[in-house]
Amino acid sequence: MATLVVSDDPMIRPGTITEALDSSVTIETVSINAPDDIIDAVLAADAVGLVVDVSSPVPASVFERCSSLEVVARAGVGVENIAVKTAAEHGVTVANVPDYCMEEVSTHAVSMLLASLRRLKPYDRSVANGEWDWTVGVPVPRLADETIGFLSFGGLAKRTAEKLSGFDCTLVAADPYVDSEEMEAYGVQKVSTEELPAVADHLSIHAPLTPVTRGMVDRDTFEQMSDTGVVVNVGRGGIIDETALVEALEAGEIAGAAIDVLETEPPETPTLAERDDVIVTPHAAFYSEASLTELNEHVGRDIAAVLAGERPEGYIDPDAEWL
Repeated sequence: MATLVVSDDPMIRPGTITEALDSSVTIETVSINAPDDIIDAVLAADAVGLVVDVSSPVPASVFERCSSLEVVARAGVGVENIAVKTAAEHGVTVANVPDYCMEEVSTHAVSMLLASLRRLKPYDRSVANGEWDWTVGVPVPRLADETIGFLSFGGLAKRTAEKLSGFDCTLVAADPYVDSEEMEAYGVQKVSTEELPAVADHLSIHAPLTPVTRGMVDRDTFEQMSDTGVVVNVGRGGIIDETALVEALEAGEIAGAAIDVLETEPPETPTLAERDDVIVTPHAAFYSEASLTELNEHVGRDIAAVLAGERPEGYIDPDAEWL
């Protein structure tokens, strides 16, 4: 019998994963709060596979001590919590679900942008406080007159661009890995990363968290943006310098932010969420019942492929330039 160790995160559904596996594979669900939790569980079960969510750290020590592992499946897109290169050195395949929740995250990004531009949070709070005053949202720009800039232009950003195309706004994007012809197919103009904050009125972040992107959206970014600009982040929290974000909001360098991801989740203090000019959602952009079903089915298929000696759909190349 082969055993998989699976995080007890509610987005991971062992029953759905099991449906894609041979009946000889069993699943052990564990609470993962630290690498030692993984190591202890894998060693105890002599597990061949591991399924983790974004909050489960899988550093080099896991691969150095757990020689039975053959595959680590990330139930989601980002793999910044996994030591991918060390995994490869120990013969362990890492897989993710790259096309996961595109509909949900793109819809969430558009929703957050619209809610911010239309000042829904201050309007709602004002009415809840017994007021009836449209001026609490002033100023509100016309979306059709605005330029939306994408930081990274992968599948999620492309789907977001498709959904924004009906609003008649101008779309630009910065991504060194996507050429201008590919962007043009989505009605998007390519600009450099350095140009993006000055060219775009509003910024939509879709990038993975890497050594290059960590802290990329900083005080300099905000200073270049329009003072009516909004920053939307459905990528990773560490991409935004949150201290610089608060300073920019306080200084009036930008008008607002809408963020689904934070550097520390949950936040140690609710500073951002308390502000009328900031919308914060609890890393929920991925969610719909359909997306969770597809996620777990994909994870199950990838694990089955690796155990059968095949390359999984979501294979992560340890030599990829973006890692």
